[in-house]
Amino acid sequence: MTVRVRIAPSPTGNLHIGTARTAVFNWLFAHHHSGQFILRIEDTDQTRSQPEYTQNILDGLTWLGLNWDEGPVFQSQRLELYRQAIKTLLDKGLAYRCYTTAEELEEMRAAQKARKEAPRYDNRHRHLTPEQRAAFEAEGRKPVIRFLIDDDREIVWHDLVRGKLTWKASDLGGDMVIARASEQDEIGQPLYNLAVVVDDVDMKISHVIRGEDHISNTAKQILLYEAMGASVPEFAHTPLILNMQGQKLSKRDGVTSISEFKEMGFTAEAIANYMSLLGWSPPDSTQEIFSLEQAAKEFSFERVNKAGAKFDWAKLDWINSQYLHHMSASQLVDLLIPYWQSAGYKFDQINDRTWLESLATVIGPSLTRLPEAVEMSRMLFVESIEFTQAAVEQLSKEGATEAVRAILEALSDYPELSADNASQIVKVVIKEHKLKKGLVMRSLRAALTGDVHGPDLMESWVLLHQQGVDKTRLQQALNL
Repeated sequence: MTVRVRIAPSPTGNLHIGTARTAVFNWLFAHHHSGQFILRIEDTDQTRSQPEYTQNILDGLTWLGLNWDEGPVFQSQRLELYRQAIKTLLDKGLAYRCYTTAEELEEMRAAQKARKEAPRYDNRHRHLTPEQRAAFEAEGRKPVIRFLIDDDREIVWHDLVRGKLTWKASDLGGDMVIARASEQDEIGQPLYNLAVVVDDVDMKISHVIRGEDHISNTAKQILLYEAMGASVPEFAHTPLILNMQGQKLSKRDGVTSISEFKEMGFTAEAIANYMSLLGWSPPDSTQEIFSLEQAAKEFSFERVNKAGAKFDWAKLDWINSQYLHHMSASQLVDLLIPYWQSAGYKFDQINDRTWLESLATVIGPSLTRLPEAVEMSRMLFVESIEFTQAAVEQLSKEGATEAVRAILEALSDYPELSADNASQIVKVVIKEHKLKKGLVMRSLRAALTGDVHGPDLMESWVLLHQQGVDKTRLQQALNL
């Protein structure tokens, strides 16, 4: 059997991390079995679906590296296929036109609530006569299409994550609406459960991998697969993503869309890596850094948890830092340029490329998220710096001025400066002026950067020297 899976987001919002994690699991499963990963856009809700959300979804999946083998297929372009399926169900007597009004439904639910019963449709129009249908239509009522559900039926399937699952048809709320009323079409507007099943059958989907919040839909959809005479795919319902308090992750917990994670400075590789670990663990539990391709080789639903996966910001930050720390200078510069440009820093992307890569090499080991590079490298881009209170206090210490002046004088012998030269200057100043190394190093950092903390001092000094501003900085410190 050829494995064919699909990710089917609705373009009613930006690509959510829950949907993206589902896409990751589908992609991993497909690639593990050398199968196909299909992208389907479920845009039948024309009121809420927006083209900008569709583009956000496509961009997000592409950014994450979740390349699809077929698609995108748009449900809005397949309406005739759904209408034909509904007509077939009507002709077979497996579906019917229901003329119950919204007011009648509300009265029915109120009565059920008063009796402390679960809300459900009472199937009152299941067996209307032609005369009754004609009378309702004469009143101007527009029918919905309902699919017959046998309350005595028990739906059973083996879930790849949760094992045997059983659902009573009597708990599905009565005969299911599969198409809403339409002024333009007697078949009506096809709804989610119907369209999903028609698409899965038409696309020969072998496995449906989605969040556990779809389990109740699965019971309804199995009945529709059977009614259409189609093979029922295998199902895998993955755990929800929870916050650290164990509640479903929401906007209140911070960002939830993939585009927002990108804006926050996370790399695509880190996000994809972390989402793989949200509910799945590799055979080697100590392995936490891996590519999608590496994860696909090990992926199986036997190692997917039933319990919800807690979203841990600290863990994501750590994973992101690992990717940034091991990234080449060239790759890192490409990612950092937009942040430096947004900060207003002036540089030539071509002529300053070597210098920018040297800068990336210096600050890379200290980065957790990309935007941190703006503040971390500010002192290397601006002409004049402001001294922090800690830097002022350091430069006010006994011997600090002597150390800075001696370093400034020694620089006249070095038209070009390397890290080795810089270290040699410091050693000479320490020896000749009988100053402590700690005092000299801290004073030099304060003078050059305006702070007492920062990336590697010698490498930073070399970068400042290449920009021709280190002497100016040292003189500025002396002028304090």
